[in-house]
Amino acid sequence: MTDPHEAERHARLVLSRVIEPGRRKVHQLVGEIGAVALRDHLLADRTRSGPTEVAARILEVDPVRVLAQAERVGARYVIPGDAEWPSWLDRLDVCEPSGEVGGAPLGLWVRGPVRLDSLADSVAIVGSRSATSYGTTAAQDLAAALARHGRTVVSGAAFGIDHAAHHGALAAGGITVAVLASGVDRPYPTAHREMINYIAEHGAVISEMPPGYAPMRNRFLSRNRIIAALARGTVVVEAAARSGALNTAGWAGRLSRPLMAMPGPVGSGASQGAHDLIRSGGAALVTGVDDVLEQVGQLGDHYSPSPRGPLRVRDELSPTQSRILDAVPVRNPASAAAIARTASLGSAVAEHELPRLRDLGLVEEGEAGWTLSSLGRE
Repeated sequence: MTDPHEAERHARLVLSRVIEPGRRKVHQLVGEIGAVALRDHLLADRTRSGPTEVAARILEVDPVRVLAQAERVGARYVIPGDAEWPSWLDRLDVCEPSGEVGGAPLGLWVRGPVRLDSLADSVAIVGSRSATSYGTTAAQDLAAALARHGRTVVSGAAFGIDHAAHHGALAAGGITVAVLASGVDRPYPTAHREMINYIAEHGAVISEMPPGYAPMRNRFLSRNRIIAALARGTVVVEAAARSGALNTAGWAGRLSRPLMAMPGPVGSGASQGAHDLIRSGGAALVTGVDDVLEQVGQLGDHYSPSPRGPLRVRDELSPTQSRILDAVPVRNPASAAAIARTASLGSAVAEHELPRLRDLGLVEEGEAGWTLSSLGRE
């Protein structure tokens, strides 16, 4: 092969087939000497009885054949150096690992029309598989709102919060991306096959695992770093104390990406993990799309104002006017002098401000004196 980049693609593909993806040491070596050199080094490793097990497995892989098979199911293999490669994913190479898991992926298998380099402003929504109705509604509503703001929603296609996030984005006519712990041609969970296939037609299904590979526990943990690294920020919606979503949250923190959590009902075990993230200061508390956009947007692009009730006429009064209004009787009329004494103010002040309060519709003046109007009594 004369094209060095294609040689690199083939080498990375081979390594992903013979070594479990997400192995930090492997990614470090690829970064230092390149995938071609590492593959050749492993291929040359022999014992007296012949090639080592890894070398034998390398010999069994025909990258050209694998790429052709993948193309038939609509999948492509994207690696660093491709125009589609999301450069921000390389942050995984320099952030703190989680045990033996770390490093940017050797490559990503993509099934669907959405390009990886279009996900710079995406938002990840993750949470418990055993979600409550509160959690699924919150995730679905947030995903739909993000989609209406033009944000791609990234999640893991699992039961519970993941499913609600994908469903919310699709229901709003938005784009969503599913990151799997299995091959892109092997939808998991199988109960979500129809949804995952639909996402593959209109968004993207992504995996570090080669086509045909089955999901395993360690592959879910490796997958979580991809979810956190692809998105600009991650929102945890309902996560218990031992939820796998907290692993994704940990990666968002290591990557210095905005980490957010939605609060659940007080005392809810299903939200304990999310509450702990907020309590420890690890995650910003968000309650809706405005809060999320403020966290993931550029400085000044979005501002989530503090919630407050509707503005009333009383809110516009000066402190002196408020004191006078509080001193005006509800039923029995009083003179300006009597109102001034009750408010501990001078008579001249009351005589000056009462007509202004009348013009605002807060007080009424009769022959016997001043009383509150119906608006003033509200």
